[in-house]
Amino acid sequence: MKEVPNILWLEEIRKEDISSVGGKGASLGEMASIGLPVPTAFVVTAQAFRRFLVETGLEKKLFAAYNNLDVENNEALEKAADTAKALVLKAKMPVKIRDEIKAAYKKMENGSMIVAVRSSATAEDLPDASFAGQQETYLNIKGDAALLESVQKCWASLYGARAIYYRAKQGFDDHTVNIAVVVQQLVHSQKAGVMFTSHPITGEPLTIIEGSWGLGEAVVSGSVSPDKYVFDQRSEKVVDTLVSNKKVEIVADGDKGTKLADVPADRQDKQVLSNEEVAKLAMYGKIAENHYGIPQDVLYPPVPADHHHRGKERGKSHDRTGIERKDTRTGTGSGTGCRDR
Repeated sequence: MKEVPNILWLEEIRKEDISSVGGKGASLGEMASIGLPVPTAFVVTAQAFRRFLVETGLEKKLFAAYNNLDVENNEALEKAADTAKALVLKAKMPVKIRDEIKAAYKKMENGSMIVAVRSSATAEDLPDASFAGQQETYLNIKGDAALLESVQKCWASLYGARAIYYRAKQGFDDHTVNIAVVVQQLVHSQKAGVMFTSHPITGEPLTIIEGSWGLGEAVVSGSVSPDKYVFDQRSEKVVDTLVSNKKVEIVADGDKGTKLADVPADRQDKQVLSNEEVAKLAMYGKIAENHYGIPQDVLYPPVPADHHHRGKERGKSHDRTGIERKDTRTGTGSGTGCRDR
């Protein structure tokens, strides 16, 4: 069997690669393969994480930190989690892995692209488990140092208290759960949100789209009451629009991270999406639903009206404006998860 490399690009990834790139990475690769507009990205594989643990001698130390842990003891759980995370954060990343991450990032606008660094646990999308939202995501990251720090923080988040508790309750062997990290172009959208490709309760062919100003995290986290649009797939028309008062938005915070900002008064009651944008998004949602065979929840920045869907062969590039499947079991994910309904 061919050894899985430390780095895989989306063009090399399919939904079957979950053991190497996690649920999030696998879904992004699959959607890119059918021509959906997914921002450019590479994945630091789960095998890279495992090599990090082995080469730094962390494996035994990590599991010793909470070997006989009573996860119902909150104080002990928090202490064990803090110890495990500190071990990961203090360890020196192996030179080969570090250099390969830097080399991949250099291919993204010569190492100047602003990216999102998202955790992708290798078991997060199994039918009987939901790891999405338990690990970290870091937005508005630029430069080698910030990227490497964020990757290591994602690795450490595998040992957060919530994640340890969940795995214990679900009967997962901590020795077998790995984590991949998606490094993806951050689309600095002026508007973004969530789309349900079919009605989430009745299953009718009604695409429900929620949108607000700024990054989609504002909608996902519940920080804002978004606009709501209903697109009827049968008549191919917008049949309902509800415009909300949107007081806040999540935006880039300088050169690193994000912040919650007030929306100017003249935009608070303004409609976020045009009917043309709603129709275009609904079309992409339908493509995803048809491909997976079941309704999907999708995170989006809006797609330009002149962006036409076209297929993509493996290894070929295509236009990308930003769309990804969302984990619906947690209600969170910061635009990070991937899950069928």
